[in-house]
Amino acid sequence: MNNLRRLGNQVSVPIKADEESYLGRECPNEECLGYFKITPGTGVKGPAPCYCPYCGHCGEANTFFTQEQIEYAKSVALRKITDAIHADLKSLEFDHKPSGAFGIGISMKVQRSSPHPIRYYREKQLETEVVCDHCTLRFAIYGVFGWCPDCGTHNSFQILSKNIELARKELALAETADSELADYLVGDALENLVAAFDGFGRKICSEKSADIHFQNLSGARRRVQDAFGFDFAGSIPAEEWERACRVFQKRHLLAHKMGVVDADYIQKANDPKAVFGRKIAVSREEVIWSIGMIESLGRRLFDGVLSKSN
Repeated sequence: MNNLRRLGNQVSVPIKADEESYLGRECPNEECLGYFKITPGTGVKGPAPCYCPYCGHCGEANTFFTQEQIEYAKSVALRKITDAIHADLKSLEFDHKPSGAFGIGISMKVQRSSPHPIRYYREKQLETEVVCDHCTLRFAIYGVFGWCPDCGTHNSFQILSKNIELARKELALAETADSELADYLVGDALENLVAAFDGFGRKICSEKSADIHFQNLSGARRRVQDAFGFDFAGSIPAEEWERACRVFQKRHLLAHKMGVVDADYIQKANDPKAVFGRKIAVSREEVIWSIGMIESLGRRLFDGVLSKSN
């Protein structure tokens, strides 16, 4: 049984990356089983645990094989084993011809109907490709937000930063546009900034099972304190905090009231320049200031909610 003996006690089955250099992974947590892909050779160098981008489960990398990969590996291993057994049996074939007038011939032939079938598969298409800012792992996920499978860093602040860069580009375009288009770009940049911060804040809080919205900045501040025991705006002077809340109220007018000042804005924003029934004024300088404020609030919120100690 030389062929079977040469296989040894283990059968090695390589799992190859797809045409985009991605390798499928599946979370072993029974309550998740989330599918994602990574590019081997990027990210953390050397042996490292693996993190699920969706639920954050951490485990040995060899526990994240997909069911399709496991079935493929089993079928390849069985093919190799059955091929080896068949080859060994074939080597035992003989054919003794009869001799003499009344001789009896003896022979043994090994017949095989078909090789063991291989369970081939294709990796799935996913929605978002990400390169981790922290360890440079290239991976793909459903949705937008997720934990890095290599270093375990959540990409929410990275996504927020990309949205901030888009707002900066809109402001740069506004400098060379005519007044009507410039006003639109400045207002749109503010809308996108607040929406990005709201999505960012909601996502990282949901990772800790807290449902908190951030379009109402004052309300979000109270709810974060109640849920996590820290004040993400504690280091901001009262005057700047009031200005930040006013900016978020302006965004509400732009998004839902065509930018026209209403009674709710008059009551909440404490804006001495606002006139009921007239369009709200949003300057480029105000949006630039808002970018710095949102970066600061975002970093504080991220560190407070998703730090390793929490």
